[in-house]
Amino acid sequence: MSNTTQSPARARITSLLDANSFVEIGAGVTARSTDFNMAEKKAPSDGVITGYGQIDGNPVYVYSQDSSVLNGTIGEMHAGKIVNIYQLAIRTGAPVIGLIDCAGMRLEEAVDGLHAFGQIYQAQADASGVVPQIAGVFGLCGGGMALVSGMADFTYMESSAAKMFVNAPNALKGNSEDKCDTSSAEFQAHETGMTAGDGTEAEVIAKIRALIDVLPANNEDDMSYGATNDDLNRQIPDLAACVEDPALMLPRISDNSLFIETQPEYGPDVVTAFIRLNGYTAGVVANRAARLAADGSRESFDKTISVRGAKKAAEFVKFCDAFSIPLVTLTNVRGFKATKCSEMNMAKAASSLVYAFASATTPKVNVITGEAFGSACVAMNSKSIGADLVYAWKGAKIGMMDAKEAAKIMYDGQGGEVIQKQAAAYDALQNSTDAAAARGYVDTIIDPAETRKYLIGALDMLFTKRQFGPDKKHGTI
Repeated sequence: MSNTTQSPARARITSLLDANSFVEIGAGVTARSTDFNMAEKKAPSDGVITGYGQIDGNPVYVYSQDSSVLNGTIGEMHAGKIVNIYQLAIRTGAPVIGLIDCAGMRLEEAVDGLHAFGQIYQAQADASGVVPQIAGVFGLCGGGMALVSGMADFTYMESSAAKMFVNAPNALKGNSEDKCDTSSAEFQAHETGMTAGDGTEAEVIAKIRALIDVLPANNEDDMSYGATNDDLNRQIPDLAACVEDPALMLPRISDNSLFIETQPEYGPDVVTAFIRLNGYTAGVVANRAARLAADGSRESFDKTISVRGAKKAAEFVKFCDAFSIPLVTLTNVRGFKATKCSEMNMAKAASSLVYAFASATTPKVNVITGEAFGSACVAMNSKSIGADLVYAWKGAKIGMMDAKEAAKIMYDGQGGEVIQKQAAAYDALQNSTDAAAARGYVDTIIDPAETRKYLIGALDMLFTKRQFGPDKKHGTI
């Protein structure tokens, strides 16, 4: 245990971990380079505190960069300490948490510093899909360090002092920080999707602790179970009233209202979140028709999936599948967002979403809560791309497109009366849940109030699922 006077870096570790659980590793390490007067500069712990501890009893490894030591810059020994933590984490199967406050590469160490960055990247690549990686940015995170955050599974930013960038705002042609601060937490949350969330330092640390509590420790041993006293058969009478906004619906479904949304401001037309069902963690991907605020305001998304929403969902699905976290989808979608800007990237983003669901072997359950039309319906974890069970709420609609639009195309020029009559026929024959159930595309039509009960039953039945795809190195989509 260390009794050293607490720096901000050490104070963050103290706040993050359970009381008296931190054990420091490599406290005596210091910079080895003597070039450019480095021998005269004091570098205790070489600017990074590393070790292990616990969060709510769950073992974790942690490194916290100390900006008071050489501005927290990364050199050979600094990187070596981080890599050592990663190697221990992979061997023992525990998450890695990085608390970042770093001015970048240590210029005095030149190629040694550059090589050091590469060693960290290699360690992160080795750990990817083996143990969860979480980053919290509290100060500078620029240049090569931004890639470290980008390779983490979830990154959080302190909202006022944190800065994340590959190229600083003032280095961008035609831009300056006062015009558009591309390094700010707000920009990263809304525009790039780099952050899972932001807030004050205390809020970021609380979010990391909450996330660790619901995630598996590694890709083999699931220690994320939490006992619950919530009724497994609990009815939710008002659930259908929340159909437009999953952020209102999911806390009602989850055990004791646990709901951890990721990237809430990026691609908000799709909600990605963790909930608990019968004590077990489940990942949720849900279409959002509208965001409903506490003050009664409403932001509509027209029941479409945007490029950002598709990208966010695909990355989330891949993470859940890597750690065998069951996936639940709530489908309420009419199509993909139709704008010139979206069209430049939509096919690629949508295909990534389809591939993520189709290749995932973790348990997959789909609940159709509203409309489910066209290719967007297929992309949302449909039976055709591998959903194990598909439920549909009574009154949901499933088909190629809205019945009236289909009738206009099929009976073009035949008058409003004919179109209206044929639209009603199309709606009954092709867009009803009964029609989908008759063909086996829907397994059970359920009452919205019983959604929690059916999800728990499905995941309990799928707990022992084993699925193996074609023998290949990896896909390329």
